Amino acid sequence: MTFESGFAESERAAGAAIKSVSALLAAIKQLQKSASEGELAALHKSSERISMSMQSARVEIENAITAWPFDPDAEDRYMRESLDDELLAAAEAEGIRVHRLDDGYLAFPVVFRVVPSERAISVNRAKVKKIRPSHLVRRIKDQQTAKPKFRPEGFLELLHRTYRLLTERKYGQTVSLATVYESLTLLPGSAATYAQSEFIRDLYLLDRSGVTRTKAGAVLSLPASTGTKGAKRAFSFVSPEGETIPYYGLRFSEASE
Repeated sequence: MTFESGFAESERAAGAAIKSVSALLAAIKQLQKSASEGELAALHKSSERISMSMQSARVEIENAITAWPFDPDAEDRYMRESLDDELLAAAEAEGIRVHRLDDGYLAFPVVFRVVPSERAISVNRAKVKKIRPSHLVRRIKDQQTAKPKFRPEGFLELLHRTYRLLTERKYGQTVSLATVYESLTLLPGSAATYAQSEFIRDLYLLDRSGVTRTKAGAVLSLPASTGTKGAKRAFSFVSPEGETIPYYGLRFSEASE
């Protein structure tokens, strides 16, 4: 049993319950009409119809209540052990190319990951509670083609402020991206809302944008240090073309350099 099939069965059962309740409501309205007009035969017939409809509605409502096949423990276990694979299969069926990251998945430019503790999926930092795989895959597909919200200029300024704090306002030295990310996520819980994969995605978007000069005139560079290959603190990103791009550190230089 998968979440998709479980949600589908619950949806079907709810539809059947709605249909039976609608029939009950129609019978009650007919009784009301018969009473308002004083037609005895129609009134008795409506009463019988209500009784039958009530029995049918009771069964369908109970079916709808019990249709979801997972109890809370099974939900938690499935989200931790199986939902990733179901999402990947659903994405593949929709022709969405997904790459595994250290702490999530990339369907460029969308980064998503399962958050079992919150019964949610993080999609570009937003906690999505609507986790039916078919629904979620459509959302990801829509976001892939939506107008980008990422502002390279704003991210560049953030990196510049962080760099200045880490280097005691000095320019010219290379700071590892791992150190920068750790500094950006010092507050409790911040790493959960801004995952490492999202940070590297934003760095790649900045790199691709060509924006390198801050408002103050400092210029960003991303040195391809020897630390990029196999280094423990090196990051990497998979481009839309499937190319693995290594990132290790960043450096800002004064405008006069």
